[in-house]
Amino acid sequence: MKNYSNIAIVASFFGLWMDSFFTDKLQIILGFLLIFTFGILHGANDLLLIENIDTTKQSNGRLKTLGYYIAVVLTGILLFYTIPHVALLLFVIVSAYHFGEQQWQTITQHEFPKWLVILFQFLYGFVILLLLFNFHSGEVENIILNIANISISSQSLFLLLQISGIVFIGLSAYLFWKREKIRSKLLLEFFYLVLFAILFKSSSLIWGFAIYFVLWHSIPSIIDQIKFLNGSFSMKYFVDYCRAAGIYWFISILGITLIYYVCKGDQLFNALFFSFLAAITFPHAAVITEMFRGKKQTKK
Repeated sequence: MKNYSNIAIVASFFGLWMDSFFTDKLQIILGFLLIFTFGILHGANDLLLIENIDTTKQSNGRLKTLGYYIAVVLTGILLFYTIPHVALLLFVIVSAYHFGEQQWQTITQHEFPKWLVILFQFLYGFVILLLLFNFHSGEVENIILNIANISISSQSLFLLLQISGIVFIGLSAYLFWKREKIRSKLLLEFFYLVLFAILFKSSSLIWGFAIYFVLWHSIPSIIDQIKFLNGSFSMKYFVDYCRAAGIYWFISILGITLIYYVCKGDQLFNALFFSFLAAITFPHAAVITEMFRGKKQTKK
C-alpha cells in the first residue's frame, strides 16, 4: 500500500486529538480493542507464512507445524511462571528487535555487516519501548513488579534511555556518513521517533501503545505479509488474509477472555495477560524474521 506512512501520521494525530475527549477508562477499552483486533490479527497467520517460507516444511504436515508452534508458546508461558525476570527480559529484547526489524527492513538492502544491522534494528525498537516506559514509568514499574517481582526505578529507566539513545544516535550518524541512499530514511525515522515521543507523552500507557502498535507495527506487518503471500497488496488479498487467520485469531481472543474471567479483579490477571501475549510474540517474531529473509533471497 503506497504512502501508508502518511495515513499513519494523520491517524496518529487524530488519535492524539481524540485522546482529549476520552476518559481514562474509555482509552483503556478502546486501546485493548485495537490490540485485540489488528494487533492479534497480525500474528494469527504465522502457520501460513511458515508454509510459504519453506515449501519443504509442508511435507511435515500442518498439524505437526501447529504442534511445534504451540510448544514454543507454552514454553514461553512456562518461562514466565518459573523464571519471570528472565522471560520478561527476553520479551523486551525480542519485542525491541521485532519492532525495529519491521520499521527498518530496508536496511538489509545495503551492504552492512549482519551484526550491525541487527544491533541497529534492536536499538531502534528499544528506544521506542524506553520512550513509552519513561513517559509512564509509574505504571510500568507496577507491571514489572507484578510480573517478575522486581523493582525498577524511573531513574534506571531514564538511564537506559539515555545510554541507548546515545548509542543509537552514534550508530545512525555512522550510517548517515557511510551511505547517501539511506540518509533520507534516517531523517524520516527520527521524525517518527519524535512523533512517537509526543504520542506517548500525551496519551495514557494503553492508548499510546495501542496507536503505535496497531498503526505503526501491526498494519504495516499485515501489508508485508500479504505482499509476501500474494506478491502484491489488495483488499481482496486482505479479506483472504483475514479469513485464513480467523480461526487462530478467535482462539487467541478466547484464551485472553478466559484469562480475564478466571482472574477478574485479581492482580494476577495483568501478569497472566502479559505472559500470554509475550508467549505469542516469541514464535511470531521468529517467523517474521524468516519471512524477511525469504523475501531477500527471492529478490536475489
